[in-house]
Amino acid sequence: MSSLANCIFCKIVKGEIPCFKLLESDTALAFMDIGPIARGHCLVIPKCWCSCSRMLTSDHAAKLTDLPDDQMGDILPMAKKLAQASGAENYNILQNNGRIAHQEVDHVHFHMIPKPEASDKSGLVVGWPGMSHAMTNANRQFKVDDIAAAYEEVKKKL
Repeated sequence: MSSLANCIFCKIVKGEIPCFKLLESDTALAFMDIGPIARGHCLVIPKCWCSCSRMLTSDHAAKLTDLPDDQMGDILPMAKKLAQASGAENYNILQNNGRIAHQEVDHVHFHMIPKPEASDKSGLVVGWPGMSHAMTNANRQFKVDDIAAAYEEVKKKL
């Protein structure tokens, strides 16, 4: 986890590092990604700095579960506006949490990544491992009983 003092996104919010700013509200900021994987790749970040019980070593929201609900209101509307403005018919809205999930910056952020062509040459390349469109019920990785058990576990915690 990073602290406010060395978080690149916090520095952008504070104006210490320049960015290609696209949209801004009291709670969120959208700007172009400086390491884009497609033309028009941009980010939406919350401006929130908070002290949640899960954030023992950080003074801002590193993961989505750290971000207070009242700080989330502008994020998806901004991502939608970015997707519309990009003109992309196909795009991904992506949000990673933790290193294993490929989060590079410990500050909640959402990517809007246009997918300009049906190849792996540009944009995000995503696939569902072990799955195919022709899959039959007999060879599914997760059976209905597994899904039902996971449902019960999650439902109890909501």
